Amino acid sequence: MNPVKGDYQELVDEISALLGAPATLENRDFGLIAFGAHDSDDDSAMDPVRTRSILTRRSTAAVRSWFEGFGIARATGPVRIPPTPEAGVYRGRICLPVRHRGVVLGYVWLLDDEPGRGGPGRDDSWRTDEQLTAAMEVAARIGALLADEAQAGADLTREFRAVLTAERGWQQDMALAALRTALGPRGDGTHGGDGLHVVVCVAPWPSADPDDAPSARTLPGAAALCTVPWGAAGQGLAVLVRLRSADVRAPALAVASRLRESARAKGGAASAGVAAPRRELGELGAAWQEASAAARAALAEPRFAPVAEWSAIGPYRLLASLPPDAAQDAAVRELLAPAHRELARTAEVYLDCAGQAGRTAAELGIHRQTLYYRLSRVEQLTGLDLDDGEDRLLLHMSLKAARL
Repeated sequence: MNPVKGDYQELVDEISALLGAPATLENRDFGLIAFGAHDSDDDSAMDPVRTRSILTRRSTAAVRSWFEGFGIARATGPVRIPPTPEAGVYRGRICLPVRHRGVVLGYVWLLDDEPGRGGPGRDDSWRTDEQLTAAMEVAARIGALLADEAQAGADLTREFRAVLTAERGWQQDMALAALRTALGPRGDGTHGGDGLHVVVCVAPWPSADPDDAPSARTLPGAAALCTVPWGAAGQGLAVLVRLRSADVRAPALAVASRLRESARAKGGAASAGVAAPRRELGELGAAWQEASAAARAALAEPRFAPVAEWSAIGPYRLLASLPPDAAQDAAVRELLAPAHRELARTAEVYLDCAGQAGRTAAELGIHRQTLYYRLSRVEQLTGLDLDDGEDRLLLHMSLKAARL
């Protein structure tokens, strides 16, 4: 769950209480996140820099550069900054760097030289080492929240696409390393984390323009998404979805359904496929192939539509791995011509019905004699014997593969 503003406000208020002065929290770009209440009626309790920060929720580039000149981006403990009226800083500051895993993510600011605390020129000894240490511990908790928020909202498009499209070898190894780093320590179950992911394919996606794809931030559970080449159909949309359990794939199915609707709104007629869950990021390439195959099965076979899971598409798991021209076996090439579409459908339904003439005639709504005539025409066109098991297998596989 992403942090909310109230989480930051409570921590800022905790620091204010510890140090007896109103605190302000800004991110590392000096954007305001939260600030403590100012109870003083004295106008000198504020200065132009702090007033502007609170009112506009951001400091100017000049102010940022001036404060960074005191080394706050490198500091690991409190930094005292003296007042500089010519810069609009009429009150001194104490800056508490907000860090996580050695990286500065923000700053907590407190006004120094507070009226009634000893007057101009005094030091900040009224704040004890114990108080400052306790405040830095709270700042570390803020850093953890900021890190979680950054990770949850990170755009991993580039890293995810690189993993799916990189050639085997060092390029793929580098892509995997970048994605592991971006996902954080829990992203990969093989590296001490508890990451469990599933890949979703929505295809054909109506646009190759990355700007036309939704953001992972708007899809609950989605860690990353990107467009990927998808055969002759153009582009497919690949989505990496986090799961809590391999047995509960509802988040992935919800993402697939939502993106299908998005594709339809753009004028597409997409299907969706869901791969088997994975803990190893190194298996994402195989997972994409599964999701892509399931999406193809959903397009080819209405009973799988609109969202097909890899585990449920049966023989299409094998057929989808065949080369695109495998359906054009010499024996069936003529049968697959548009002029013989009805004969091909008759043969496929007959084989789906395990060669039972009564069931096939009922399914097609035709007389048995009509069925027998059509089957004889199929044998003439293909040179196959429908009483031979291997010939039937070849015909059945070719007809199914052709629809993929």
